[in-house]
Amino acid sequence: MKVARVAEMKELDKRATAEFGISQELLMENAGQAVYSVISRELGVKGNSFVVLCGGGNNGGDGLVVARKIHSASGDVKVFLLDDEGKFHGAARKNYEIVSKMPIEMARVSSVDSVIIDVLEADGVVDAMLGTGLVRQVDGLYGEVIDLVNESLGEVFAVDIPSGINGDTGKVMGTAVMADYTITFGLPKLGNLLYPGFDHCGELYVSHISFPPVLYGSDAIEVAINTPVELPVRESDTHKGSYGKVLFIAGSPRYLGAPYFSALSFLKAGGGLSYLAAPKSISSLIAGKGGEVVVLPQEETASGSIALENVGELLEFSRMVDMVIIGPGLSLDEETQELVREMAREVEKPLLIDGDGITAIARDPALLRGRKAETILTPHLGEMSRFTGMAMAEVDGDRIGVVQTAAREHNSAIVLKGAHSLSGYPDGSVFINLSGNPGMATAGSGDVLTGTVAAMFGLGMSLVDAVRTGVFIHGFAGDVAAVDRGEDGMTAQDIMDSLPEAMKLYRGNFAEICESFYESIFVV
Repeated sequence: MKVARVAEMKELDKRATAEFGISQELLMENAGQAVYSVISRELGVKGNSFVVLCGGGNNGGDGLVVARKIHSASGDVKVFLLDDEGKFHGAARKNYEIVSKMPIEMARVSSVDSVIIDVLEADGVVDAMLGTGLVRQVDGLYGEVIDLVNESLGEVFAVDIPSGINGDTGKVMGTAVMADYTITFGLPKLGNLLYPGFDHCGELYVSHISFPPVLYGSDAIEVAINTPVELPVRESDTHKGSYGKVLFIAGSPRYLGAPYFSALSFLKAGGGLSYLAAPKSISSLIAGKGGEVVVLPQEETASGSIALENVGELLEFSRMVDMVIIGPGLSLDEETQELVREMAREVEKPLLIDGDGITAIARDPALLRGRKAETILTPHLGEMSRFTGMAMAEVDGDRIGVVQTAAREHNSAIVLKGAHSLSGYPDGSVFINLSGNPGMATAGSGDVLTGTVAAMFGLGMSLVDAVRTGVFIHGFAGDVAAVDRGEDGMTAQDIMDSLPEAMKLYRGNFAEICESFYESIFVV
């Protein structure tokens, strides 16, 4: 499913009217009907009391449609306007006039005190206050009413997006409604799926409000949910070389876990042959822990990291494998950092750069544009900040845009790790991942991701599919581990050990996984 920016959604609205004759009145009616259907399904209408809180724009107009439908179904409903009714225009104005003629109590809110009892005692609260167009901090009356809604014991239904959430970033603009259900229209907005907006939405419903698929499936919309991709079949007559040979260049005396988790996760997720080039002083330790990995001891710097003198042999060995991984736990030793840059310039195979490798590349990111083979970067927020030269807050404020720009400029696939990780590509496409859980915020989790992405490539997927499928499977393994062990205390070892079961479940329940999207998004 595609995910729209606010401006893209406005353009779809205009096209629906201009190209297909779907009037704004009809779109608003369909939106209100979608909200009503979720209310009817999740709470029920008859015998329940409702408060509909309306702002002065089209979001408020949608709320007026909902109020009208609740009244029609014999529900007890009151409408409270937080803005001047003179701000209603077009379809919203028409619905205001209709509701004004009905025996529905409708009043302008002069202060939060005037709605305290109604909001707190309602069985259902409909949030139709601000919508997706919010660009400034919420304060004053709107802020006070939003805080009141969050104290309500009734079910809260947000229209399009919880009031106070930025539709393009998911950020809280001062304060925001914590909804139990959110019904969004046309397509999910970025703010519905990016944190913290996703948490504020509760259960997320989507209604296409009668848009034809040519609109909501448009190739011009570059962002989509990371829906599962079917894995290649493991043929009966195969051998270990059939599932990929990968060279991992990783590790230093301070970081023994990173090379171990990355190289062994490749095998745990279905990869064939895992070669690990690590400093010779720690090679035996890693080999003793992960005997399935072929360890290639390397000459060391004075600090014990991989020395630059190994570059010739590593380049020669890279010609024998299908992919090269460089960076996990590699250290910031300047000589080793130069090794990373030299390898990135010369390696002729697909190259995944992670961890300390990204820090090395940040010194000369232009070298990536000269690479002929495909490149993958897997930064967390801090590494993305170093790579782009942007402040962390600036990256965090526009994750989608930053990933798109960096992927295009550096001709690389980029995985920006975090809650709902993003997989971006040079063509501008970005996939928002929904698998995973907070327990995965643990040391070594990113190293497991590195090996998992490489395994998907080893299984025979294209690099584009391997990246986003690896991200999904990694999160899925974390979810499997959470079921078995809980989120608290989850370790990278737990995630890695859950990879075989995750792969088994993914293959065996692929249709169900595709249909449910983890039960995060429902279509009405």
